[in-house]
Amino acid sequence: MFELTSDLIAVLKSIDTPTVCNALEILVPERRGHGFTTKPLVCTRPEIGPIVGIARTATIRAAHPSDPDTDQAHLRDAYYAYIDGGPKPSIVVIQDLDEEQGYGSFWGEVNSNIHKGLGCDAVITNGSVRDLPDIADGFQMFADRIGPSHAFVHVVDFSRPVTVAGMRVSDGDVIHADQHGAVVIPHKVCAKVKQAADLIGRRERVIISAAQQPGFDVEALRKAQRESAQI
Repeated sequence: MFELTSDLIAVLKSIDTPTVCNALEILVPERRGHGFTTKPLVCTRPEIGPIVGIARTATIRAAHPSDPDTDQAHLRDAYYAYIDGGPKPSIVVIQDLDEEQGYGSFWGEVNSNIHKGLGCDAVITNGSVRDLPDIADGFQMFADRIGPSHAFVHVVDFSRPVTVAGMRVSDGDVIHADQHGAVVIPHKVCAKVKQAADLIGRRERVIISAAQQPGFDVEALRKAQRESAQI
């Protein structure tokens, strides 16, 4: 059974998200065209650097009040119990279902602290976030926009596949994210990502080093590309 260990998290955090995407092109070439964010997201704390965690998923709405027949208190409690359960650290991936996404924010000072306390390190959402100066220490947020109000925000459901910024995510997926965006890493290759990234780095350094030399021209580029391909 797959386990995202602290050692593996540390290894994955040592590389950025574009490099992870590059590594996945080698490890799972069939995944080259999907499994990552394809729309821009606001990263509220780029200084935190790469984050890694197990996905928890949910959907929300905010433009209108919840269905009066729905027991929101019970649903909210069940949602928090879901966040608390399972392996940690987690990253919550929340899809805003409103036609006008980001109408109201689920994320601010209170929810960031609740989630951080329950072992969640970040949120990735196509909705909005707020209270930026007061967000829990170390908590990262990726969002479609920043807004002032929570409006009628409420959880619709959780633990089902969601799509945020073009990235399809299921409960239990491994997520890697930084200021560039996010990507899902298949469990079967998590332990191989760093090795593949190092290989790519060695290949790229040959070309970059050549490009930085005086007199660099297209012939020097071709030579460097041949040398790179042999690594």
